[in-house]
Amino acid sequence: MHLSFTPPRQVKIGDAAAFVGSTPRAIRHYHEIGLLPEPERGGDDRRRYGYEDMIRLLWIRKMADAGIALDDIRDAFTTGTASIGADSGEDIAGILERLEETLAEQEAELRRQRTAVQRMRTEGSRMGLLSDFVTDRLKGLPEGSLRQADLDTLLVTERIFSPLGAAVQATRFIVLATHPTLREESDRVDDAEEALDDSVAVDDPRVAQVAAERHAFDSALHAVIEESGLDKDEDALFDAWDILHPATADGSEDEADLSAGRREAGSMSVHEAIGKMPYDFSPARLRCMELAMELSIQDASAPGNTAVDGAVDGAVGDHSDAYIPECGDHSAAPAGEAGPVRGSTRSS
Repeated sequence: MHLSFTPPRQVKIGDAAAFVGSTPRAIRHYHEIGLLPEPERGGDDRRRYGYEDMIRLLWIRKMADAGIALDDIRDAFTTGTASIGADSGEDIAGILERLEETLAEQEAELRRQRTAVQRMRTEGSRMGLLSDFVTDRLKGLPEGSLRQADLDTLLVTERIFSPLGAAVQATRFIVLATHPTLREESDRVDDAEEALDDSVAVDDPRVAQVAAERHAFDSALHAVIEESGLDKDEDALFDAWDILHPATADGSEDEADLSAGRREAGSMSVHEAIGKMPYDFSPARLRCMELAMELSIQDASAPGNTAVDGAVDGAVGDHSDAYIPECGDHSAAPAGEAGPVRGSTRSS
């Protein structure tokens, strides 16, 4: 019995590419990087590919489809042997092992990303950007009671002071979301601070006036926090954070780590983060913040206020210029290495 069709002994690059499911351009690239030896050329000076060339091309295509880098395929082919065969099996096995580890890492990252997207869809795009530690604090609030600016502020605070700092700061927004009168007064004071732009001198009487208004508002806010028992919830936050982020076995954590709420490995310090976050505060507004902080310290240091005195000392420490202004759309201002401390919302 005779074959009605006799296959060619060699084929041109276009036919080779079509057979293996590749392109002539890809095959030329294999030649350039030494992955596929240059074949002999015919009388027309065009490449001709034989059976062994096609086998190698099929190997390359299958391995590339599996995610193996072309350089790794080339190394596997050239280590110990000039052709594909049993001798290259161990090299390919090692590459496959590394590839499997890489794919497992990519799969874990994809799961993390999918979880993040699901949280954003469930919680809302803005709320879902915050960590669970913060969003758990905000659950139960009336729908729409949190403003976009509130969530933006918490997002910045979480980046600078860790989720613990943002969860503590959330106490303020919980009160504002549930007390319309306080929210109205907060907006009024915010507007007054915004009006202290670059056209206002630092020693303008309005600076001290707005500082006094800010201090009076904060005092009223903190009184509501204490009356509602939210300050006790803050203590529970610190305890929960300690459970999630225990101290090292030898207890050797420096003050900066503690003040920043035990930052994640590789994250910036508070000082570094604040130094990279722009704040468009005029000199008059900065002076207003300083005066408001001074009034808070004076109140806390007055006789009969020992209950909050320790909280203020902890919040300020050795940094008399450290503060977290709760104004406008901003969550923090240039400050020292100060982080969340127990009672921080009662001493700002």
